[in-house]
Amino acid sequence: MSAASWASLQAAAGPVSRETFERLVEFESVFQKWNRRINLAAQSTQDDVWRRHILDSAQLARIKPEAKRWADLGSGGGFPGLVLAFLLAERDGASIDLVESNRKKASFLQAIVGQFNLPARVIARRIDEAYPFVSTPQIVTARALASLPVLLELSAPWLTASARGLFHKGRDYRTEVAESAQRWSFDLLEHASATDAHGVILELSDLRQLT
Repeated sequence: MSAASWASLQAAAGPVSRETFERLVEFESVFQKWNRRINLAAQSTQDDVWRRHILDSAQLARIKPEAKRWADLGSGGGFPGLVLAFLLAERDGASIDLVESNRKKASFLQAIVGQFNLPARVIARRIDEAYPFVSTPQIVTARALASLPVLLELSAPWLTASARGLFHKGRDYRTEVAESAQRWSFDLLEHASATDAHGVILELSDLRQLT
């Protein structure tokens, strides 16, 4: 049963309208139906989609409330990309590109974007083939996609050109940061997760490859 509440959404994401909250509640219901058919998220999280996925995704909006151009890599079941699209609908001129190579998942993303008229584009390509198609982002996101060294490799074309990365990571993130520092220099901010006591959101900027 959903534990959705307007207060929990605002605690995670910052100021959010009642209308956006209600749209996300409807999205949660639609997601559950799709998830039973094409396995968009682990079945173990089926009973806690609101906190484990929606609120966990929504907290990125609080970290960068001024950003309008976003790109989400490996969007999968829409976390964080689709959730951010609902929130970005409240920001005039904001949009997000959702990069997903799996055809079934890309079809799900496109269906949700169309159903809710979200400010998002689905780019159904591998990440390393998507660079020419992604609008120049200010923020690049990824959740449960790959280790940090791999994420930096995939997002380097944007992060070396002034974009910032916001990446969900778990308790072992320090090891991944240390591995990444062997190849890259970067500025790093750690944001405690609003939904996971052991999780963080890593904010990376000024990425440069070491010579």
